[in-house]
Amino acid sequence: MSTVPEKSEKERDRLPFEPTSKRQKTRPAAGPAARSTVKKEPKKTPISKEDRAIPEAVSKRMVRRMALLCGIPTALGMLTFGVSYGIYVYTEFKLPNVAVLLTSIGCFGLGILGLSYGVLSASWEEKVPGSLLGWAEFTTNFSRMTAAWRSVKEKE
Repeated sequence: MSTVPEKSEKERDRLPFEPTSKRQKTRPAAGPAARSTVKKEPKKTPISKEDRAIPEAVSKRMVRRMALLCGIPTALGMLTFGVSYGIYVYTEFKLPNVAVLLTSIGCFGLGILGLSYGVLSASWEEKVPGSLLGWAEFTTNFSRMTAAWRSVKEKE
């Protein structure tokens, strides 16, 4: 049985692959007179690509889920055209064009939803594989994403 070490509240609020130090965005002052009064802050060390990158284990997990949850509906959407053409040519039953269109659009729409769910249902913790369906991971990651959106909106 593996145990996950307890995290502090600050560590729980950030994403597992998010850098620990955040750069402050500085807004340029308006007008030429304001530019002369702007004080320059000392340069901070830049965040490396390794600190910003999604760990390989997490990205592979996301890609597997996206391929499965997007690939199957997309393949069914393309297969819809071939099957409907076969039905049209080799049988006496004539499918309405709207039925083929709605079926293929529905499959492609499920593929797009599968992409989103595949990313959000994968565990973003590098050492935690997550569950088969990923509903707990989805709710956690979706709440993280909406919290990040809200914080960006509040800063603007």
